[in-house]
Amino acid sequence: MNIIIYNQNAKREWDEFIDNSKNGTFMLKRDYMDYHSDRFKDFSLMFYDDEKLIAVMPASLHGNELRSHGGLTYGGIISNRKMTSPKMLDVFDSLKEFLKENGIKKLLYKRVPSIYHNYPSDEDLYALFRNDAKIVRRDISTAILLEDKINFNERRRRNIKKAIKANLKVIQSFDFDGYINLVNDVLGAYHGAKAVHTGAELKLLADRFPEVIKLFIATNEENEMLAGVLIFDTPLTVHSQYIANSDKGREIGALDLVFDYLINEYCTSHTNPQGTIELKKKYFDFGISNEEEGRVLNLGLVGQKQEFGGRGIIHDFYELEIK
Repeated sequence: MNIIIYNQNAKREWDEFIDNSKNGTFMLKRDYMDYHSDRFKDFSLMFYDDEKLIAVMPASLHGNELRSHGGLTYGGIISNRKMTSPKMLDVFDSLKEFLKENGIKKLLYKRVPSIYHNYPSDEDLYALFRNDAKIVRRDISTAILLEDKINFNERRRRNIKKAIKANLKVIQSFDFDGYINLVNDVLGAYHGAKAVHTGAELKLLADRFPEVIKLFIATNEENEMLAGVLIFDTPLTVHSQYIANSDKGREIGALDLVFDYLINEYCTSHTNPQGTIELKKKYFDFGISNEEEGRVLNLGLVGQKQEFGGRGIIHDFYELEIK
C-alpha cells in the first residue's frame, strides 16, 4: 500500500472520491477544508492499493501529533464501498508505519458520526480497537429520525402558535454578517463564547456550496431578524451548524417556528430550479450540547433539543499512540 500527502494537483481526485464515498460529506471536500488553510498545516493522506485510491484521511499536523483534521468537526478514514474489514486493518498498519517514518507520535482521530454514513462504515471502529486506540472524548449530539418523529412537547407547540399569531415568517437569508452578530450576542451572553466562523467566511462557504449551506431566519412585519438556524444539508442528514434566538424572539417563539419549518417542511420537500423534489432526509441533527471536551452536558441546551423530539447520537474522538 502506498500513502501520499495530499497536494493541490490531487484536488479533483480527492473531491470525486469524497462524492463517491460511503462516509464522506461536503465538509471533507477541498473547497471547504482549504478556506482556513492559513490556520492549519494540512497533512491529509491518500491511500493507494495497486495504484487505486481506496481511502483518504483529512488531517492537519500539530507538532508531532496528527489530527483528523484540526479545523473540522469530524474526519477519520473516508472510504468507498469496496472497503472491507481486512483491508481497513491493512490501511491502519500502513498508516502507523507511515506516521512513524515521519516522526509523528500520536494520532487524534475524530470519527464521522454514524448518521452521516451513506452505507455501513464501521470498519475503522474495529481497526481502532485492534490497534488499542483509546476514547479520549465523547460528545453527544441530538437528532430526530424523520420517518418516525417524536412529537414536539406542549411548550414547543405553544411557542409555534405564538409565532404564527405574531405574524412571523421563516425565510432564507443571505445576511451572514447580521446573523453572525446575532449568534455572537447569544453565545457571549449565555456561554461566554463566540462563533468559530466570521460572517465573511460563512458567505464564502455558502457561495462555494449554495445547495448545502443555507441560512433560515424568522422575521417580523418590520423585517427584523429575530432568530435563525444555519444548516448544512448532507445527503441523509440536515445539520444545524449555528442556532440563535434574540431576546425578542424568545418572547414570541421565533426559533421554534424556524425549527418547525426545517423539520416538518424543508426536510420533506425542497424547491430547486428544476421543480419540487422529495429530499427524503433521514435525520435532522441539532448538534452537540457539550462543554469541556464532552465532560459537561449543558442540560438547558440538550433539554431544548429533546423537546423537539431529538435523541442522542454519539460523536467519538480516539487517540492512537504511534510506537
